[in-house]
Amino acid sequence: MSSPTGPSSGLPVRMPRPRQPGRHRRPEPLAAPEGAPALVLAVPGTPSAATRGLAEEIVSIARSELPGLDARIGYLDGDDADFPTLQNVLSYTAEERTARYEQARAAGLEVKEPDGPVAVVVPLLAGPDGSLLRQVRQAVMESKVAADLADVLGPHPLLAEGLHVRLSEAGLARADRARLFTVATAADGIVLATVGGEEAVQAAGITGMLLAARLAVPVMAAALDEEGSIASVAGQLRSSGSQQLALAPYLIGPEIDASLIAAAAEEAGCAAAEALGPYPAIGKLALAKYTSALGIAPPQPQGAPTR
Repeated sequence: MSSPTGPSSGLPVRMPRPRQPGRHRRPEPLAAPEGAPALVLAVPGTPSAATRGLAEEIVSIARSELPGLDARIGYLDGDDADFPTLQNVLSYTAEERTARYEQARAAGLEVKEPDGPVAVVVPLLAGPDGSLLRQVRQAVMESKVAADLADVLGPHPLLAEGLHVRLSEAGLARADRARLFTVATAADGIVLATVGGEEAVQAAGITGMLLAARLAVPVMAAALDEEGSIASVAGQLRSSGSQQLALAPYLIGPEIDASLIAAAAEEAGCAAAEALGPYPAIGKLALAKYTSALGIAPPQPQGAPTR
């Protein structure tokens, strides 16, 4: 038993730790503002169970980073059965917001009429792809819903980190350049494969420079959707002294047929890593695009330092 002044047995009492004052105080966890727009992840490509699993993992990460976040998934080529289209997800989100407001008014609550965007649409794309982004804009227009369109996820240091991880998983790069061991199959030149034409190649080149700094090998971007681009870049790397190339897809995955990656690797005469897929940082980057569009500022995801 104990008294208000302490335990009668004389044993020490574990007291709660006081909150640490000053600039070293741990920041309070952020939550989504009340009434904030939904984050709608716009998923390109042909829907499949694997694509849905990837998208669900990404929105799960975003929710864990911002409690209270309303995150949804819309497919550019959905069928509105198992895979809801982006425009229908936006329409349903708007209807839900209106219904919540009307229910609150009917219950006698004083609530502000909702205004501002219903959603922020975040394209699930590592880099700019004009064709796919036009599809996203068209879907938003057809929904007739007020929605903001965020930018694509890259370029960003975390994407370079993800590419490094995928290359190391395939045995094509050292996991840690600082360690004193070598990987016999490690590439000495990287073809960074993207889609979206010249604009996408230029954007991928920025992430490619970050990847080159991590690996200490040359990295050059090429377009999967431009005939001869992959072979041309592979030839340039070999002519500059690279003997063992690797292909790193600068892609999340759903935006293209996976067979195109294998065909590109064969064209370049090298092995290929997997696409970025549900790399954990993808969810954080999607959330960062959402919060930037709204002007709210949780800590921005930072790339790991180059090793």
